[in-house]
Amino acid sequence: MVSPSDCVIRRTGAAVGAGARRPSYPHPTGSRSAYSARVRRFPVIVGPTAGGKSALALDLAARFGNAEIVSADSMQVFRRMDIGTAKPTPEERVAVPHHLIDIVEPSEPFSVDDWLGRAERVIADVRARGALPIVVGGTLLYAKALLEGLFEGPEPDAALRDALAAMDPHERRAELERVDPAAAARIHFNDVRRTVRAIEVHRLTGTPISALQREWESGRTRPDALLVGLDWPTEAINRRINARVREMVGRGLVAEVRALWEHGVLGAQAREALGYKQLVGAFERGGSEEAIADAVERIKVETRRFAKNQRTWLRRLRTTPGSLWIDAASDPAETWGQRALEALEP
Repeated sequence: MVSPSDCVIRRTGAAVGAGARRPSYPHPTGSRSAYSARVRRFPVIVGPTAGGKSALALDLAARFGNAEIVSADSMQVFRRMDIGTAKPTPEERVAVPHHLIDIVEPSEPFSVDDWLGRAERVIADVRARGALPIVVGGTLLYAKALLEGLFEGPEPDAALRDALAAMDPHERRAELERVDPAAAARIHFNDVRRTVRAIEVHRLTGTPISALQREWESGRTRPDALLVGLDWPTEAINRRINARVREMVGRGLVAEVRALWEHGVLGAQAREALGYKQLVGAFERGGSEEAIADAVERIKVETRRFAKNQRTWLRRLRTTPGSLWIDAASDPAETWGQRALEALEP
């Protein structure tokens, strides 16, 4: 459930899960001829998980009239991981072409480099056909890489990574706090992958990863893209997260994860996805009703924590020149697409 497509807000403010029918909007009269000749940029839609990004993308596609959606979600790339990653419904994928969904097996690794290369090719192809690519997703590293390029750190050192991963967790944490206090302040104690990478970068370069990332963040944003962000207050997004987890469980999330686990197809990366990780842990402990119920509660907690981390990324992205930010809690959801469409014009 990492970085999934998002819920829709009805006018009452209630969250509707990814499996529910999203509202459809008629194409504004003459929308294609009125806008396509004038629009020179493509939108990159970001926001917290469960915040309505996918609904906005679908609405914008309908209003523009000739658009295709490009997923920027690190877990929607995996086949058969459908409910927990909140993939668009088959009906939505027929109504609007979607790209970079279901492109690799859950046993395979998939990196930001893999996504960026594919995304650039898809965007170029869509634009060559005269359509509007709409990039949308909650994997904010993907969005930042598309807008500003990739952070060029040292090549991974497998032996060093293995040694760091085998360290006592408290000793590993102490080293991170000593060599890079700024990174330690934003990396959770239990986040082994990011902790190992931060220490690895320092050992290989002698420079804290936080300092290298600050240099990366000072780069310019590509001129042919418009960043569109959805702002949500913490309490509101937490309620939406809880509602969506309940909805996913009701749609069969437990059965979906169990089938993938029993067939042994979840690789190291895919099984870390929110929702999948917690339920796999429950199955490995016997899969009792109590263990599964506890896992569902953990999904809610960990997804809310993930949303908190997203807010840090979103604060950085907010400085992007010329970006559009929508107060999602106050502005009616049915107005978001029109605002984005108008902002795309020169």
